[in-house]
Amino acid sequence: MSDERMKSFAGALMVKPNSEDRKSSSAAASPGKKVIIKSADMLPDMQNEAVDIAIGAFEKNNIEKDVAEYIKKEFDKRHGPTWHCIVGRNFGSYVTHETNHFVYFYLDQKAVLLFKSG
Repeated sequence: MSDERMKSFAGALMVKPNSEDRKSSSAAASPGKKVIIKSADMLPDMQNEAVDIAIGAFEKNNIEKDVAEYIKKEFDKRHGPTWHCIVGRNFGSYVTHETNHFVYFYLDQKAVLLFKSG
């Protein structure tokens, strides 16, 4: 996600595509998605990748369990096992994760918790 596309609004990030990103980023397919990173112990590039994958997962699936499965499997494939993903509107969590492998963010009204452990 290029720096020009990220605009800060009271702690929130608005994903705004530009014509260059339309070809390469799934985030570009969903203009105006509101992304709020609530907590992260993850490099910024990997955070952006998580958001892009989540946007693609929500476009392909309507059921939260299927969205979580898609994100988890993509991260397992790209960054090795063992990733865990929880998606929903209302849940609590307390997890242990590997250093630099945790992100918790909102994509519009849905929360995504993604972390590596095990």
